[in-house]
Amino acid sequence: MNKKQKLAAFTGMSALLVGSAALAVPKKPLNIIYIMSDDHTEQMISAYDLRFGHTPAIDRIAGEGLRFTRSFVANSISGPSRACMLTGKHSHKNGKVDNQDHFDGSQQTMPKLMQAAGYQTAMIGKWHLESLPTGFDYWEILPGQGNYYEPDFITSKGMHRERGYVTDLITDKSIDWLEQRDKQKPFLMFVHHKTAHRNWMAKLDDLYAYEDKTFPVPANFFDSYANRPAAAGQEMEIDRHMTFLYDLKVQHPRGEKHPYDGFVNGPDGTFGRMRPDDRRVWDQFYDSISNDLKERNLSGRDLVLWKYQRYIKDYLKTAKSMDDNIARLLDYLEKEGLLDNTLIVYTSDQGFYMGEHGWFDKRFMYEESLRTPLVIRIPDAMAGRRGRVVSQLVQNIDHAATFLDLAGVPVPGDIQGESYADLIRGKKSAGNRKAIYYHYQEYPAEHMVKRHYGIRTERYKLIHFYNDIDHWELYDLKKDPSEMTNLAANPRYRKLLAKLKVQLHELQVKYDDPIRFRFPPVAGLHTK
Repeated sequence: MNKKQKLAAFTGMSALLVGSAALAVPKKPLNIIYIMSDDHTEQMISAYDLRFGHTPAIDRIAGEGLRFTRSFVANSISGPSRACMLTGKHSHKNGKVDNQDHFDGSQQTMPKLMQAAGYQTAMIGKWHLESLPTGFDYWEILPGQGNYYEPDFITSKGMHRERGYVTDLITDKSIDWLEQRDKQKPFLMFVHHKTAHRNWMAKLDDLYAYEDKTFPVPANFFDSYANRPAAAGQEMEIDRHMTFLYDLKVQHPRGEKHPYDGFVNGPDGTFGRMRPDDRRVWDQFYDSISNDLKERNLSGRDLVLWKYQRYIKDYLKTAKSMDDNIARLLDYLEKEGLLDNTLIVYTSDQGFYMGEHGWFDKRFMYEESLRTPLVIRIPDAMAGRRGRVVSQLVQNIDHAATFLDLAGVPVPGDIQGESYADLIRGKKSAGNRKAIYYHYQEYPAEHMVKRHYGIRTERYKLIHFYNDIDHWELYDLKKDPSEMTNLAANPRYRKLLAKLKVQLHELQVKYDDPIRFRFPPVAGLHTK
């Protein structure tokens, strides 16, 4: 046997031994880290849209896994959205219909099922369910919305205040828990950030970020809301409803006051709880902007556009600090060798309006708040091509079934969501959902968005506003992605409208929404 033949034989034997050894080594259980932000919308993430923010850490998660382009929520408001994720059920089934409802922690949840299957579970950050967490071995949560500076945290021992910036602290606590956990067991960890919730207070290190930028204004920024009475009646316009002091952190140019101004100062105010040294830096920055605004003496459209630019910059600064902290968490996982068997999910509790229709906030079933970012880093040991874009319809009620599926835990039959685990695994036949169902009910309340429900297919959307209004809206999302032309009264779309009403009712029956009894489909509808 010559030297070349000996080398080939040695290589073949080595490969055989390595393969045998690999077969003998038991597969590591899958860990899951679920990172959820608040109100962080697709168009402000560079993996989705390059016009605004720069989010390299979130982009890394997408590049090393999957980016979903049709991920939606079932109820675009913080508390109910979180309850949908925990239970895998629509709001009318889990009991958390609006932000004021108390979430019943005794009910079945995905963390409880994972915990019973041997997983360690942890919940750190924003909870916002008007009850204390259950199903977690460890939890430390913000009360209500929480605060950006010097935030309070609640544990099983009570509430305490901590020094620092909320995004940094949530990440510190998450890494600390990973250090102290039982490293012989798989884990499920929720890292829930306050960012990018109103009133968008940046970390001091990021105060000057984006200040040299001028951002594009949405084409429908000055929407007249023609043929959309529910849109006309809301209270979430940057022009009329975004406040100077509370939201934009500047003094009103004419010295006018707003009721929200009371949330700013005082020992528990958003600014008042800051440490004196931090407050001086903060005031120096925003006082200069206040003075500049007063000197400009803007009015009308010029003033509204000025408010828009300030809003976008403040929002993006909070998102930057979160992305920096996600990078810090990824670095820790890599250093500890955890990336090879940990699924990392990044999403938000819903989308948000960044000037589209002239708005901020969420709630409506229109695309900007119905959609939510969803990117997932695939563990090194899991099959599937990296950097994939997934266009199938998924919804936040699907997370519970998916995590259970991936962990090998049986999915209870009463969970309404559908597992998208096969989409993660790269199976081409996966993802057969044809439409998603939505229902929003917090009205009358802040922002005054009417109650409504609807269906969203791959191309069309049908919405019914009800309660103190009875109005239908139909959109062709291919021709009208900005949802400016309501087709519900257009005779050319009569058959499509009838067909979608039937499909909508079928989803209401499928998900057992009691609203179906109040608004049954019209008798004798023809769908062909």
